[in-house]
Amino acid sequence: MILSCQNLSKTFVDRPILKQASFQLEEHEKAAIVGVNGAGKTTLLKMIIGQLPADEGLVTFAKDKTFGYLAQQSDLSSSNTIYEELLSVKQDLVTMEQKLRDLEESMKHCEGAQLEEIMDRYTRMTHDFEVRGGLLYKSELIGVLKGLSFLDEDFDKQISTLSGGQKTRVSLAKLLLQSPDLIILDEPTNHLDIASISWLETYLRSYKGAVLIVSHDRYFLDRVVTKVIAIENGLVRSYAGNYSDYAAKAAMLRKAAVNAYLKQQEEIHHQQQVIDKLKSFNREKSIKRAESREKMLDKMELLEKPMEIRDDMHLKLTPQIISGNDVLSIEDLSKHFGSLTLFEHVDIEIKRGEHVAIIGDNGTGKTTLLKIINELEAMDSGQIRLGSKVEIGYYDQEHHVLHSEKTLFDEISDDYPTLTNTQIRNTLAAFLFTGDDVFKKISELSGGERGRVSLAKLMLSNANFLILDEPTNHLDITSKEILEQALNDYEGTVLYVSHDRYFVNQTATRILDLHNKQFYSFAGNYDYYLEKKDVVEQPTVITQQNGQTASTGSCTDTAEPASDSKLSWQQQKEEQALKRKKENQLRKCEDDIAALEDEIAQLNEQMADPAIATDVAKLQELSKKQTVLQETLEQRYEEWEELSE
Repeated sequence: MILSCQNLSKTFVDRPILKQASFQLEEHEKAAIVGVNGAGKTTLLKMIIGQLPADEGLVTFAKDKTFGYLAQQSDLSSSNTIYEELLSVKQDLVTMEQKLRDLEESMKHCEGAQLEEIMDRYTRMTHDFEVRGGLLYKSELIGVLKGLSFLDEDFDKQISTLSGGQKTRVSLAKLLLQSPDLIILDEPTNHLDIASISWLETYLRSYKGAVLIVSHDRYFLDRVVTKVIAIENGLVRSYAGNYSDYAAKAAMLRKAAVNAYLKQQEEIHHQQQVIDKLKSFNREKSIKRAESREKMLDKMELLEKPMEIRDDMHLKLTPQIISGNDVLSIEDLSKHFGSLTLFEHVDIEIKRGEHVAIIGDNGTGKTTLLKIINELEAMDSGQIRLGSKVEIGYYDQEHHVLHSEKTLFDEISDDYPTLTNTQIRNTLAAFLFTGDDVFKKISELSGGERGRVSLAKLMLSNANFLILDEPTNHLDITSKEILEQALNDYEGTVLYVSHDRYFVNQTATRILDLHNKQFYSFAGNYDYYLEKKDVVEQPTVITQQNGQTASTGSCTDTAEPASDSKLSWQQQKEEQALKRKKENQLRKCEDDIAALEDEIAQLNEQMADPAIATDVAKLQELSKKQTVLQETLEQRYEEWEELSE
């Protein structure tokens, strides 16, 4: 055991955040703390590290064990460069290495006993230096920096010039290099791209110490943790397994708890009806029986009403107008910032009903593409055409579509003046803004709250083509699931940028991977992309040079846009044909089973007939036939199981 939390309680004003929370973490264990926004996850972390006192309870660390903590927002302040800041973590090795260089220099000018003494010190120090990782610390430092998407040219940047997200990544790198016995991370993936998150997953899985994570990234949690600590309604419960295991078990337990609660409530209601009826008889014997039942009810241990999943954010996206089949056409698009080329000669076609996710490393130009489509950024060359009757709804990750000086009420009423006050309040209430919340200024809202306002405006729009930039940022898992369901039910077209792989996997029908200044198309969700990006050396990408269309990649016999790859189309057709064949075989197998079962049932009836029961020869004939049919039926059962798989 490396960490033990016993009966932790915390109340803010009159609101209990944690009630008698208890759990422990074993050495080398990887655990996650999950819960909706406001459940108390960060509060619990701050109580564990001693930043916030508990009202009750005890936090205990194993003797001589160290921990490191990464907050959501880094307060890192330093005049060092990025490389110097990380090198400071290994200062003991830097100092020892300098001493070794000094001893080497001294040996050049000594002899005899003095030389032997220096050589002896040098040998001992060299051994100590190697044991403590002195030969590897520089490569380890560079490996962590590159794993977290810092380029070679970033190493010399001053910490003071970095953005908040970059500072958080530097703080994460420092924490990983410190190698404490317990790493505590609060939303570590918020400022990382997919490549960095994948690297961090691998790093944490193989980390020798224990890890405690707060995160809303379900894909990340599935790949890293082996234990989930869930906070629900102030109560804490631990589950073995990853996030998917927890979600399945929690759903079963919640259903059982709801059923038990409803059953008890039904019994209480029934007993109360009986008591009232007995009392209405107004007889001494009946009244005594009623009183006896009342005592029984008083002794009943009442079950607490289970907390309902917060699914009260109502998001339904319905296009008012159906667009043409061709929604977006991009031809020969290029974008540069000075000497930096983001992408060039890009062709993309998006059809009605597609849900297209754009993925790629930070800084490659994903958000820039969305801004160009929305005419918020100028293109250097190329052409963009929207199809017939296309209405765009844009969700900006920085929420520039919101006006910071306006209240929530004014933000909606100014953009949709035909709505009544009641309709505006109902819309905001659907996104969890009630009472005086509607008169808060946009500038006073948190990132998650601004996201909900932007989603509310999106719901009210007549858009049939949604363009979303990191729509799941700052949303808790429940809100993400609500958004996923809304997008999956949406009949319009969606183009979005996201680093949330679980979200992409649930909602995308096609993926555009921005890599090496080009967009590579994969017809499927994120799992399909992972499978194919390693199998295919270079997926098909279309470029245009000097007005001529040319294909690059593993497929050389096509000149179609990335969105209409003949290879992808052929694969889909083959897969569909195979699926139809299996379905037909399954249906035929089911028909055969039904026919065989009917025939066996008829044989049983014949064999039970008294006239046949005395005919030994006839019985033997029917019995043999029954045996053959039964064997055939068993084969069909096995065949059905295989086809069902």
